[in-house]
Amino acid sequence: MNSDDTSAAGTMVVVVGPSGAGKDSLMDYARQRLRDNDAYQFVQRCITRDSAAGGEDHQPVTIDEFEDMRRQGRFAVSWGAHELFYGIPAQSLEEVQRGRTLIANGSRIAIPEFRKVYPNLVVVSITADRAVIAKRLMARGRETAEEIERRLNRAADAWETDCEIVAIDNSTSLESAGERFVSALLAIAGVRVPETVAE
Repeated sequence: MNSDDTSAAGTMVVVVGPSGAGKDSLMDYARQRLRDNDAYQFVQRCITRDSAAGGEDHQPVTIDEFEDMRRQGRFAVSWGAHELFYGIPAQSLEEVQRGRTLIANGSRIAIPEFRKVYPNLVVVSITADRAVIAKRLMARGRETAEEIERRLNRAADAWETDCEIVAIDNSTSLESAGERFVSALLAIAGVRVPETVAE
């Protein structure tokens, strides 16, 4: 894509947030609300994680398969975190060039790479109160109290980016945060929403 010609291009929306903030739940909510709107596409990531492990709907691949795909240029963006590797399909570039708004599950550490690839980039940062995140992580039962504490400390680390950031607080109900997320996506695509809804 020609990074100098962005007037007719769509937008890549990268959703980031710490484990326990409810990122996947909000993306599922927005996916259902926007399922009949062809202007939006939710990106399916390639992940070196078995499909039986649960979580988001993804394309499971082995580490060797992932490396082959990366060498072949089949990822627009790829990164590693928590002993897993993640890839955003290169086809997403074509969809953005057609003017669509794409929504991808991302990571703060990968934002610089997204910034290089997608001229029109918006980051949606999903947050929640520390106590709420801790309660959600404890309920999952996957980590010890010490591991959860480390996660909470990492989530509190400051980070910077030169692209637009939209913050969504998901400390209360899924519907409340979900509607704010949908309103943000509509605004990003140029659909005017009432101020009382967008707040």
